[in-house]
Amino acid sequence: MEGAAKFEAQDTTAVDQRFRLLEAVNCDNLNRTKGNWYTAVPPLTRCKTGLGPVDYFGRTLVAGLPKNIKIGVINVAIGGCKIELFDKENYQSYTATAPDWMKGMLAEYEGNPYARMVEMAKIAQQSGIIKGILLHQGESNTGDKAWPEKVKGVYENLLKDLKLEAKNTPLLAGEVVNADQGGVCGSMNAIIATLPQTIPNAHVISSAGCPDGPDNLHFSAEGYRMLGKRYGEKMLSLLGKK
Repeated sequence: MEGAAKFEAQDTTAVDQRFRLLEAVNCDNLNRTKGNWYTAVPPLTRCKTGLGPVDYFGRTLVAGLPKNIKIGVINVAIGGCKIELFDKENYQSYTATAPDWMKGMLAEYEGNPYARMVEMAKIAQQSGIIKGILLHQGESNTGDKAWPEKVKGVYENLLKDLKLEAKNTPLLAGEVVNADQGGVCGSMNAIIATLPQTIPNAHVISSAGCPDGPDNLHFSAEGYRMLGKRYGEKMLSLLGKK
């Protein structure tokens, strides 16, 4: 998820310098260059997006880990895409019919977000250790019971391409806007809930109670903060921290 809510002043101030972003595109407006590390001040997806789950995921980890530990994130996302976009073997059949509003976003990743994610992850591995993979997607696949298998394909390709072991690489997958908020895709959460049956080291992050925006599709800024914190708390528990 690239993040649809506008970030607010509280989101751009006092970002701990231990929370780092590996920029995945060139952003002249932010004075950021692809492939370099920066303090993770939003936007963290491309150059002009909003607040997303990863913002408060990282902040939560920094707050809960020793002062000598840095947290690095790579955020590659296309709003409104299906999981098929990240299928390394078949993504071109998806991009060939992509709507016009998506084409500009795709162009920033040279038409292949999966390849850009792997490219950046390999740079990250030169100075750090990949500890997990975050996923927040599903709205565009609502009702697709094959979604867990499709996610498994992406996950296993990442493990192979980055030489990672499944037992050491948890997949944290967040629910979409919950039915308790009137989420228009809330029914997808029942399918997301089955992901650990397909990927043993997958963990579902609840969106219950996370406020959404007026479209009942995206979270509000506060909803993203809450959801991101839950991602972080789960990751801390997987690292053996309270």
